[in-house]
Amino acid sequence: MKLLQERVKDRPAGENLIIRTAVRLMIPFIQLYGLYVIVHGHYSPGGGFQGGVVLGASFILLALAYDLRTSLRFMSERVNAVLGNVGVLIYTGTGLLCALLGGLFLDYSALDRILPLGPVEWRSLGIFVVEVGVGIAVMSIMTSLFWDLGSGGEMDEGL
Repeated sequence: MKLLQERVKDRPAGENLIIRTAVRLMIPFIQLYGLYVIVHGHYSPGGGFQGGVVLGASFILLALAYDLRTSLRFMSERVNAVLGNVGVLIYTGTGLLCALLGGLFLDYSALDRILPLGPVEWRSLGIFVVEVGVGIAVMSIMTSLFWDLGSGGEMDEGL
C-alpha cells in the first residue's frame, strides 16, 4: 500500500493513465482517417485542408495528453518546418509546371505533354497531388501554431 501511495505522490498533477492510454490507442486511427480524407478528397467530401486538420489534431491531442516534449519527439520542429515547405512546394510546383507547359495555373490537362495519359486522367491525378500538398502544409502549420501558442514561443518549456 505504501508503494502505491509513493507512486501516486511522484506523478505530476493532471497525469491520467486512462487518458494517456486512450490517446495512445486513438492516434493511429485518427491519423489513418486523416490520410483517408486527403486521399479521397477529390472523389468525395473532404480534401487536403480537412485531412490536414485531422492529422494536425492528432499531434495536438498527443501534446495535450502527454506534454509538448512528447509531441516533439514524434515530429521535431525541423521535420515540421520541412513538411510545411514541401507541402507548399507541391502545390505551387504543380501549378507552375502546368503554366510552364502552356496551360493555366493548375490546369492539369497541360501535364498530358509530359506523360500522355489523357486530360481526364491528368485532372484527377493533378488534383490528388495538390490535395496531398495542401494536407501536408495544413498539418504542419496547425501543429506549429499550437506549439508556438502553447509554449509562449519558447519550445523548451512544456505545456
